[in-house]
Amino acid sequence: MNDKTILIVGTYDTKDDELIYLANVIQDQGGRVLTMDVSVLGDPSVQCDVSKSDVAQAAGSTIQAAIDAGDENQAMQIMARGAAKQTADLYKAGRIDGVIILGGTMGTDLALDVCQALPLGVPKYVVSTVSFSPLIPAERLSPDIQMILWAGGLFGLNGVCKSSLSQAAGAVLGAARAVKPPNSTRPVVGMTSLGSSCLSYMKILKPALEDRGFEVAIFHATGMGGMAFEKIAAQGGFACVMDFALPEIGNLLGGSVVNAGADRMLNAGRAGIPQLIAPGCLDLIDFAGWQDIPAQYADRPFHAHNRLIKSSALNPEERRETAREVARRVLVSKAPVQVLLPMQGIEEWDKFDEPAYDPEGLGAFMDEMQKVIPAGMLTNIDAHINDRAFAEAALAIFDDWIAEGIIAQ
Repeated sequence: MNDKTILIVGTYDTKDDELIYLANVIQDQGGRVLTMDVSVLGDPSVQCDVSKSDVAQAAGSTIQAAIDAGDENQAMQIMARGAAKQTADLYKAGRIDGVIILGGTMGTDLALDVCQALPLGVPKYVVSTVSFSPLIPAERLSPDIQMILWAGGLFGLNGVCKSSLSQAAGAVLGAARAVKPPNSTRPVVGMTSLGSSCLSYMKILKPALEDRGFEVAIFHATGMGGMAFEKIAAQGGFACVMDFALPEIGNLLGGSVVNAGADRMLNAGRAGIPQLIAPGCLDLIDFAGWQDIPAQYADRPFHAHNRLIKSSALNPEERRETAREVARRVLVSKAPVQVLLPMQGIEEWDKFDEPAYDPEGLGAFMDEMQKVIPAGMLTNIDAHINDRAFAEAALAIFDDWIAEGIIAQ
């Protein structure tokens, strides 16, 4: 149990007591530590394994350059680049099994870059005064980041902040001991969806794909799920994607915080991963439960899914714009793309007599898709997205791509 090493990152000139406390808790539990100093102006009270000079050098700069910048934001961005590079190198060299970073807004800004530098499955813990804050946009978060609020920890140790620090120290060490990094012996199909009451194709597709020798990872397209999907796609982690739930695109265009970042629908194509695309739930814009509905959506059909998320409908012209945006993203792919259009509907509640039924809006969307997507990339399906016929059409294309060598088994 004593063979796991945790990297501790922080500004050792101002937070050395707290960082040393973290190290002591980890070591008392049988773990090992490496330390990285990301301070700029001051010197640490203890020697660190990775010095601030080492960090600045990894960013292609120097500590003196960071000081001479005369701006704390510019200085810490130098340190963030260097810390991310140093952390990635330490992991690749097999010297660390997880990371914990401590900070306020400055340290958290750096911490997010450090966590992004590590692959899925490496424990990443951030102890921050702004954990879970709306200051942190979704695209800055790595898929499996863990955060704990640094309560009462603005300056110096006390009983309140020791509770947060000790929990985080135990959590990162425990995670490093328990984690099973993704290393499937089977190729992985990445799929997007929403809750199975809204989009149910995965119930047919998952067992069928598993019978073909694939593992299926399904991502909930409510912002964070799409972000994780994109992160893994960017790393080439999928043999193929079935990106069948696209509400995050409509949310992005509509200015909702429930989005997965500006690179949604781009990373698989950049990585050369073949893509099957369908416009599931691209008739709605989702808002956070606490978010005020913008005035332009006030006269639309509205649905409060729960206290966390609520939705308004897109009008026909907005749906045409989402179609154009989908086209802009799929047409830059370096790998084959096939867009499946379920002509009878794209989510459970747009069926006849259901609250999102809007034949005019659906017709406008399908018309625009057929204008902006080349015919050879389109498959029109006379079915609803939740019908078996849709899933079977997707599987037929998938099987053809296997036969043609486009999808590797």
